Parts: sequence; structure tokens; C-alpha cells
Amino acid sequence: MRLSIERKPTKIYPDLKRVVARFFFNGEARAKSIIQHVATMTDEEVEVTITPILREFSRRHRNITRIFEKHADRIRHLFAAAQVNYDELSLKRKLLTGSYFTNEYSIESAAFFNPSMIEDVDQSGLEEGEKRVILSFRAVGEGHISSIAFRSGIIDRNNQISLQTAGNYVDEAEVIRNAMYKKDTFFQNAVSIKLPDPVMQEVMNSLPEEFEYMALKKVIREMQQRYQVDHLVKKALERLLWLADSYYELNFSLDTDISDRVIFPYSDAESRGIEDARFVKYQEEDGRIIYYATYTAFDGVAIQPKLLCTDDFYNFKIMPLYGEGAQNKNLALFPRKIKGKYVMISRIDGINGYIMYSDKINIWENPQILQTPKYPWEFVQVGNCGSPIETPEGWLVITHGVGPMRTYCVGASLLDLDDPGTEIGRLKEPLLMPNKDEREGYVPNVLYSCGSLVHNEELIIPYGLSDYASGFATVNLERLLAQIKADGA
Repeated sequence: MRLSIERKPTKIYPDLKRVVARFFFNGEARAKSIIQHVATMTDEEVEVTITPILREFSRRHRNITRIFEKHADRIRHLFAAAQVNYDELSLKRKLLTGSYFTNEYSIESAAFFNPSMIEDVDQSGLEEGEKRVILSFRAVGEGHISSIAFRSGIIDRNNQISLQTAGNYVDEAEVIRNAMYKKDTFFQNAVSIKLPDPVMQEVMNSLPEEFEYMALKKVIREMQQRYQVDHLVKKALERLLWLADSYYELNFSLDTDISDRVIFPYSDAESRGIEDARFVKYQEEDGRIIYYATYTAFDGVAIQPKLLCTDDFYNFKIMPLYGEGAQNKNLALFPRKIKGKYVMISRIDGINGYIMYSDKINIWENPQILQTPKYPWEFVQVGNCGSPIETPEGWLVITHGVGPMRTYCVGASLLDLDDPGTEIGRLKEPLLMPNKDEREGYVPNVLYSCGSLVHNEELIIPYGLSDYASGFATVNLERLLAQIKADGA
């Protein structure tokens, strides 16, 4: 390889001690039995049982009593069925009950990989040549369920990377779901579900002009009973319900460190994990900055591309992406509009790279082929490793290619600034390919990134090491661009 690539010594490994106290529920019958058992305990038995639990777990969680009380309140509808008056229970009895509906989940016990790097909102208090950054990761825990985790770091004037020590507590966000849906807007966006027209019309006719999630759920469950034998229609109806469940907001407490904020799967469409967030610092036409991330939701059977946005990394809005081009994985948003249009690259067929333009950030139609496998190291598939980076020479796209032995390598290509559907050049050889120290892991022989950054005239690439841990590499930007153009000549 004619380019000089420097692998940094900084590595990030999964940390088994990073746990969150999550709601635990394994059926109404067992829940009612637990409620009744706790209700019949004496006050002394309650005191003796809850005291050591609070003593032990208060050191592991920011406010374990709040968590226990919240989890007890979440099942308060079952107390009446168990013939227990919830409102008359003492606080400690509620806390003890809530502890039975709580379990610790180690968010990164299996792996911590596929990082994305962007500029932090806060750049104060730095020396010349330094930059504060936010890194997002795909954190994998028990059951191979993925979530989005964060770290903060500083890049110095020599592009050495120091990461801030992770906080001691992991927090779940407050989840706020859309209360009402407007029929016209919702069903316009639901075209990608591809329900037969008569079935879609039946759903629409059964709902008022504005409706709640539970009203839609009732209609769909009734229709699924009528379409019992038509499995394709039943599945499409379920996806229509997922669509409504996919809009929500997340609010984190202001006293949390960014490493404490973890975005878990919250909707049904995300139940088996959320993967590979590609964060981008996006500049609106009026100069306002918003941070977007495309990611993949997985329910165990189907995948759904989604979009989150934030301007402070405390409050996040989540929405699904629709359209012919919002299929499969690997969507990445350009950091600004081009000729008045939002622009996205993707890999909708699992093999080739595509480009799309849209007037709306969440609706993507008419994908056009952008890149196809060209060199032996990408014959299986080619895709992006994050949002394009604007340079004077063109849009720099860090890519991944899959070759023999399902080896994932990192490459780079350059697109025209005014017409990004035109590829100026592409590296003939990978920028990074797994070496002997990187090829062992949860999924061997895989190097993968979800977003790079330019600083001090170098491209800094954070990348996943065989789907287990993460590392960093740098390359001189001017030489990289020159090599891409030379290879494309």
C-alpha cells in the first residue's frame, strides 16, 4: 500500500461492570403470585429483606429506590387482580415488590464495537489544536441484544486520542411516545409497508382523523383475526403497528455523564437490538447544527432503518425511515443539503452502494446505483462506513468491502461535490485490513467503522475489531485524496 496508515495504541474493550437496572417481567401469573407473597409478609420481614438489597445495589446505581418504585408502579394494574391495594402499601413494601421486577443487564458484556466519531457540542476549555469528540458504539449484551452507547474523548494537536473514563452509573432515559397520530400523515408514510389497497383502506376507514396508538392496535388485532390464513397480510399489518410504535422521544437527566446515557431498544421493531448508528453533524441551510444518526432496528425477523436526532445528546427524537430506498442496512446521511435536497447513501440490496435525494429527511425513494463491487477485496459487497466527509476535492466516503473468507476491509472513495452520484475515484487496495492482532473476535476477520473525522490534516478512523472491541487509525488527508484520484484515473 502506498499510503502510510498509523494504528493508534488506544483500544476500547467491553466492560462487564457496566450494568443498568432494567424492568424484568415474566408473565402475569407469576407477577400476581409475587405481589401476594410480598403483601403477606410482616413489616419486620419486609425490613429485613429490603435493607441488604438497598445497601448492596445503591452502590451500583444512581437511585435504586427510584428504580424499584418505578417498576412497582409499572405493574400497579396487577395489584387489584391480586387483591392487594397498591395505594395502601408502605414505601418499603413497594420497593421490595419493585425489586422482584428488576434485573441488572450488562450492556457491553459481549462486545463494544462499530464506533462513530463526531465533534462534541462543547469545544470550550481546549488548547490550540485540540478537539473534543463524542464516540458512539454498538454495545452488545446478553442475548446478543445491541444498544447505542457513548464515550467522550479529546484529540490533541498530534492526533493522539485520550478517552474520558466512563461514569459509574448507567441510566435509562425517560421514554415519551407520540400521543396522537394524524391519519393523512401516518398513512402517507405507511406506503412502504405495501399492504394491499383494500386492506389499507379498511384500516383507514376504521380510524378517526386523529387516533392513538392503542386505537390502531385494536383495529389491527381484530383484522389479523379475520386474515388468519393470509400470513403475508398478517405480517404487513404487524409492521403497520410497528410503524406507529417507532416514533418516540428519549430524555436523559442533566446530571448524567455522556457515558451513562445508553439508548436501548424501546419499540417492538427494535426488540432484538439497534445496530450501527452512523452519527453526523448536520448543518441546516440557516446555519443551525443538528446531530443525526441513522441506525438499524431488528426485531428478530425483519429490519427497519430509523433516524434519531438531537442537538444536545440529552434529548433524542426517534422516527422510522420510509420508502423504496429505506430498506436493508447501511444508510448514511450527507452532512448538508445539496442543491436543496437531503442526500443519503445506502446499500438496499445487500451488495451495491446507492444514492438517494429527498425533500423530506425521513422519506427516501428512487435509489440509484452509486458503487458496485470492483476489486477482489469487495467482490461480495460494498458499502459505506459512515456519512460522507466534505473536502475541497469532493465528498470523501469511507467504505467497507467484503472479500474472500468474509473478510471485511476498510476502503475509501471520492464523490463529486455538486453531483455526488458521480464517483471521482476509489482506492484499488484497502486502507485497513485485519492484521494478526485484529482478526480474532466475536466475528473474526472484520474491520468496520460507522463514522470518521478530519482533524489536523489527518483522517481519523475509529473502527471495530472483529465485532468485539474498537481501535483507531489515522492517515494524511491530502495524500489519501491524491491516491484516490490517482487510482480513479
